[in-house]
Amino acid sequence: MSQPFDAIVIGAGAAGLFCASVAGQRGLRVALLDHSPRLAWKVQISGGGHCNFTNLAADRHERYASADPRFARTALRAFPPRRFVDLVRSHGISFHEKHRGQLFCDGSAALIVDLLRAECERGAVTWLRPCRVDSVALRAAGADARGARFEVRTEAGVLGARSLVVATGGPAMPQLGATDFAFRIARQFGLRVVEPRPALVPLVFDAARWAPFAGLAGVSLPVRIRAPLSPDSPVFDEDLLFTHRGLSGPAVLQVSTFWRAGGQIAIDLAPGADLAADLIAAREGARAQLPSLLAARLPRRLALRWLEQPAFAGLADRRLAEIGNRELAALAASLRDWRVEPCGTEGFRKAEVSAGGVDTGELDPRTMQARAVPGLHFVGEAVDVTGWLGGYNLQWAWSSAFVAGQALAAG
Repeated sequence: MSQPFDAIVIGAGAAGLFCASVAGQRGLRVALLDHSPRLAWKVQISGGGHCNFTNLAADRHERYASADPRFARTALRAFPPRRFVDLVRSHGISFHEKHRGQLFCDGSAALIVDLLRAECERGAVTWLRPCRVDSVALRAAGADARGARFEVRTEAGVLGARSLVVATGGPAMPQLGATDFAFRIARQFGLRVVEPRPALVPLVFDAARWAPFAGLAGVSLPVRIRAPLSPDSPVFDEDLLFTHRGLSGPAVLQVSTFWRAGGQIAIDLAPGADLAADLIAAREGARAQLPSLLAARLPRRLALRWLEQPAFAGLADRRLAEIGNRELAALAASLRDWRVEPCGTEGFRKAEVSAGGVDTGELDPRTMQARAVPGLHFVGEAVDVTGWLGGYNLQWAWSSAFVAGQALAAG
């Protein structure tokens, strides 16, 4: 067999690059393969081109969705955000905290890619990219005197290694080369896969039902949002954005991970206030009409459109003092608990990540190794661990890659 290695890492994204660098710096002979000529392209476009490379709260496992919510805890404790922050500082990269613990580069996201490349070079990692992988197989015991357990057939030839790390992510953003390769490999070796689905993605609605709100495209406001039929859904306080086809913005991207087809989302359009009490108190002696009063609390286009709904017909034309308390309370309740049922998402092309992946029950959380296939590891987005919006998924890439890189054995 040509080109024997201690470990082969397939996928040169965030997790693959970091895993290869960790293993290489331990003195292992590591080959890093990727089919794309663009290195870590998702990292380069992340954070609006400034790379939201972690979150100060990203070591909290409860901020990750998974069939086993506690699975991520081991890796996150082994390599918490502060350790990657220290690495960023050691490379002289300046950064800032933007919002709720989100850390961004002051400069280009390419600085993080340069960091990862430099760390791989420091570990003498062998690069093979672009390089197509044709097949992966286990070799028979004793078939290779140099200890190669896995045989990887590529367009550059046949590679052998004791360990194989699959770091090819999921199918989100296929336009950037994303595939389901990791899941095909997992199933090939008999591992369960939680069916992947788009996550951190805008939600869309039936065109006829959404028609009354389509004209609000571009309207944005802070909301409180949740997926009420999903018992594990957190409540998010973020900004919501109306679109021609549905809803987007950080609030919707967050809740999309927890929403399931056929379920509703619940939105409080006036969080942090007792809207009913405010409206009732304002009606006493008020000369202003309801549209003006509501527009002072909500974006004007939304306030006016809300009052055009059949349930509130005629309220806009009446003097505020003529509107009863029950009517104002009903109006406030509709805004505080708006229930809508999406018909789907914008799909993998618009999703920032894919949820689902290799079932965590198949993996050792200390090493990311498949329990039934010694030497086979899965890291990053390929695993059924999906973080919140705001640097959590890149931190999972660093943490899962670190524990795998530390666990790989020399030949």
